[in-house]
Amino acid sequence: MSFRKVVRQSKFRHVFGQPVKTDQCYDDIRVSRVTWDSTFCAVNPSFVAIIVEASGGGAFLVLPLHKTGRIDKSYPTVCGHTGPVLDIDWCPHNDYVIASGSEDCTVMVWQIPENGLSQPLTEPVVVLEGHSKRVGIVTWHPTARNVLLSAGCDNVVLIWNVGTAEELYRLDGLHPDLIYSVSWSRDGSRFCTACKDKSVRVIDPRRGTVVAVSVPTPLGGLCHQGTALHWFLGGIPCSLLLSLGAPHCPVFWGCPCPLVLPAVPCPSVPVPGVLQAPVTAVPPRRRSGHTRGPVPCAPSSWPTARSSPPASAA
Repeated sequence: MSFRKVVRQSKFRHVFGQPVKTDQCYDDIRVSRVTWDSTFCAVNPSFVAIIVEASGGGAFLVLPLHKTGRIDKSYPTVCGHTGPVLDIDWCPHNDYVIASGSEDCTVMVWQIPENGLSQPLTEPVVVLEGHSKRVGIVTWHPTARNVLLSAGCDNVVLIWNVGTAEELYRLDGLHPDLIYSVSWSRDGSRFCTACKDKSVRVIDPRRGTVVAVSVPTPLGGLCHQGTALHWFLGGIPCSLLLSLGAPHCPVFWGCPCPLVLPAVPCPSVPVPGVLQAPVTAVPPRRRSGHTRGPVPCAPSSWPTARSSPPASAA
């Protein structure tokens, strides 16, 4: 057997990363050890926020991007929650506004000073109360200002008007179990969720209905266990979702576009109401001591984007 058949050819075989120097890292930060599946950090062009250990409640650091090196343990934090902070997210329209969700069942929105924190910040701009259990997910609307989504362990998704502290939509009864992940579409007209029941759902928040749900995959089961989602491509009339989970095999899902109702049958457009089967479903397999991962592919037959939706969408 030749060496060419054993090792897969790749242009990245001899690409190696160089670790940055210690003075260019954020060092000596006591990251939170709470048992929750979260990134525990968020970054924007001005700041990096990190959820940290705190006594008597929850807190997170907000550091200017240029403040690298060893961080003093007495550095001021954002510490208004009475329970551990589970998730944070920067506002995409304002680099000085950040939202946080906590085990105290509240969502808080904070205004960070332009030059960063010089003393502990304990007073939020807005406090949003509507969940009956801890809030594990907060994410801002990608296009509308002052619109925030929160999901809690009560299996309820709430969409807030932060400017007035009002509850715009309450989506209850759409998830039978714990919500693991939420991701907005590119235009913000819909969002997708991953649930503990191993299903991926696409939800229209204005109608309060599930417009698509995952179908069984060739990998077995409905989706993944412990799924993370990212809606990274929003085209017309198709969108693409990426899901990651316990099998360590990424799956791409094709789903109906939020703006176009498929009036003309097309083989590349999924059946309305059901997510299309994954366009990549190549499970990892071992060959001569090497592991071959999934090979993502994007069908070239997908319809191209159009500038406006068809008349039937109106």
